[in-house]
Amino acid sequence: LPMAFRDVNARRHIGLQQLSSLASTGRTLLGPMKSHKFVVEESTNQSTLICSAVRLIESLDLTSAAGQLLNEAIQAQNKEFRTGMSTLLFLVGAWSNAVVECLQQNVPVSAIVSVMSEGLDSCCERVQCLQISIHDVKKELCSSRVRSSTFESKTCQVGHDGLLNPQNLLYFQRDISAPEEEVIPIDSCSHQGDDCIFKKGLVSPLVGFGSAASLVKPAGDESSSVISGSGITTSSGVKHKLAHSRHFGTLRKGHFLSQQGNFQGCLSGLSADPCGCDGLGQLAVALSHGNQTNMALLRSIAAYQQERAQCRGSSQLNITEIVTCSLLGLPESYSCVSPGFVTLVSPEQATVIKHLEDKPLRILLMDGDLTEQYRHVGFNRPCNVRTILEHPSLQGGRAGDTWLSRMLDILISFEINLVLVKGNVCKSLMERCMASRILVMGSVTRNVLCAFGEVTGAQAVTYLTQLNASCVGNGARVELWQASDGRAMDLGEFVPARISAQGLPLCTAVLTTPVASKVQLLEDQFWTSVCRLHHALKDGKVFPGGGAVELLCLTHIGALTEQTVGRAHETAVEEFPSPWLAVPVADYKSIVLQALAIGWKRYLSVVMCNMAKAVSELEACASVDHQLKKAAACASPSAYILELFRRGEVLRVGSGPCDDHGEVSKVYDNVGAKTEAWRRALDLVLLVLQTDAEIITGPKRSQLLNSPLSREFMFL
Repeated sequence: LPMAFRDVNARRHIGLQQLSSLASTGRTLLGPMKSHKFVVEESTNQSTLICSAVRLIESLDLTSAAGQLLNEAIQAQNKEFRTGMSTLLFLVGAWSNAVVECLQQNVPVSAIVSVMSEGLDSCCERVQCLQISIHDVKKELCSSRVRSSTFESKTCQVGHDGLLNPQNLLYFQRDISAPEEEVIPIDSCSHQGDDCIFKKGLVSPLVGFGSAASLVKPAGDESSSVISGSGITTSSGVKHKLAHSRHFGTLRKGHFLSQQGNFQGCLSGLSADPCGCDGLGQLAVALSHGNQTNMALLRSIAAYQQERAQCRGSSQLNITEIVTCSLLGLPESYSCVSPGFVTLVSPEQATVIKHLEDKPLRILLMDGDLTEQYRHVGFNRPCNVRTILEHPSLQGGRAGDTWLSRMLDILISFEINLVLVKGNVCKSLMERCMASRILVMGSVTRNVLCAFGEVTGAQAVTYLTQLNASCVGNGARVELWQASDGRAMDLGEFVPARISAQGLPLCTAVLTTPVASKVQLLEDQFWTSVCRLHHALKDGKVFPGGGAVELLCLTHIGALTEQTVGRAHETAVEEFPSPWLAVPVADYKSIVLQALAIGWKRYLSVVMCNMAKAVSELEACASVDHQLKKAAACASPSAYILELFRRGEVLRVGSGPCDDHGEVSKVYDNVGAKTEAWRRALDLVLLVLQTDAEIITGPKRSQLLNSPLSREFMFL
């Protein structure tokens, strides 16, 4: 077999250099002050705005083996946690550079692998003492909230129901047929089965999160606050400016009432905390790392799910009951949470929906493709048989016409009105179904199918020929989705539609933006916030953020290094029974531990620079070293770091970011996501480190033969 063979030089390991080069592109994605990047497709000149390591890696040229391994590691982290990818990407680069420096100091590969793995395991065990239970976090956030409310009532005269009150963060759309001033209160539908607390309404977050709403003051009310595009005017005449982007958002055109009486009891599920605060909402903000774009949406979803969870006795955030729908062409102020399943349909399908509105529908669920060629996974075709046509037409019609007619006849015979398909749908069959006023929708996720199956009694089938009466569900409803001002949206190429059923647990976060390049960004940010909150509740504990965990790791590595210096050679032999491994580990352990520490120190330095807490990385490193000395001088470094965190002074240079009342905002990190990002980063670096050759076969060998890199390869 012809091949090209390249030796990986031990001093300048090519794979590690490739990892470092790729990871350097994500440097500005660290920390709460991320710098967005435009990815431009050369063939179409279309651009996409990104701020996540996943989208960045997807847009890079990953033809190298090291690049493909990096992509697999980031995709695995994203699939499991949807957070921590930027940390993983940066540490891969930092530890790759540190390992290359170890190689240049003639440290054996075996010693690097053993000591770095041992050091990371020791650090992960050491930082467990910093974990804080969710219950304690909620108590702390609630106490901070009480202090903030007291401060607000004294200075702004807004009172108990200020803008930070969760009751004023949720706004419900009026019933389209209701009178002009009528607002649908939650308590009127909170105990009914149809869409639970969201019956007749959309949750629309407008206040306090970057977009402003126009609030109508009821007639005769002189005391209520009025919010306009220019700011907030309270009863005392104090005007507070609301800042929002004039590029990425505009004001909502609908009018909403802000009276407390209309929202009594709307967050009964959230008042389970001892102090009655919006516990999950505050926790979501603390986990957001400064990104509050979707916080109001997340609070609305948490309120909806907690209202339903009271019956189930669960406090978890169920992400399988959350879906997203991105609408291009609407201002961002139109973003809202809608009960049921909102998706985009074609104008032809929208015509069918108008005929099906206000009617209970018979629904069919399919867990595969609705095409003639589809076969389920595991289907075995006969050996040595070539299928020309499975269903020949005796009438001499076109191939496939018989199948189309049979499928349509099955749907009509069972009086099916709505078909939800997990995979693709035959275009010809969809057209015939629309002509018969049967709505067929493809690419529906499995969790949506399961949710509709539970509440309608429908059972998913793989082929239409399997259909029987027991598989058909009842009670589904479909309508065109309407914006907050009551208008049905026609976005040209696609039209948003909403499918619901009585008791359906699904809710859809409708994400709107007038900027095409921002669609993917908003969706990524939303799911990151949701998954951070989900994993925090699932773990039942979080890490203090702001660099506290990394600072303790550096302190612990410093202690391990001091223990290593001067250790007798016999001690190393006892720890590592293999004699050939004991000598290099004893000689090089301190060097390798310092290399491990370099990754976290550079991480903290870059975060500080990105947040403008340090002018240069050198100044940031000096600040980190200063805190390390103070922590090492304490009897309990972990207690010292926790105290710094409580005061909001972890690695602070000058004045850090504060909330509206001058208090430092607390930040928390997910336990599992952070430690797993560390492990995946180090595992990838050590895996690439232990490769000694690159073998290339196939057409690329011929290209290398004529390229300037040919001198690095041996052609066989």
